[in-house]
Amino acid sequence: MAQSHKSGDDVITPGVYRVVHGAHHASEYEVTCVLGKKFPPCHYCGQDVQFLLARPAQNIEYDPNFKLPECSL
Repeated sequence: MAQSHKSGDDVITPGVYRVVHGAHHASEYEVTCVLGKKFPPCHYCGQDVQFLLARPAQNIEYDPNFKLPECSL
């Protein structure tokens, strides 16, 4: 069974999540959620949203095989 989270929970497993809206105003779809962020509320149905982990994924910034260039302004 997939990990299930709700709006306001901390993202503790980064990856791709299936989004299920409680008011069923939108079809299910997938989003990427980043470690350390919170699962957001929906502008339409508020907190009545579920985020189901479809597959975990690591942020490339934390992968030791890649060195991303520093951003300079």
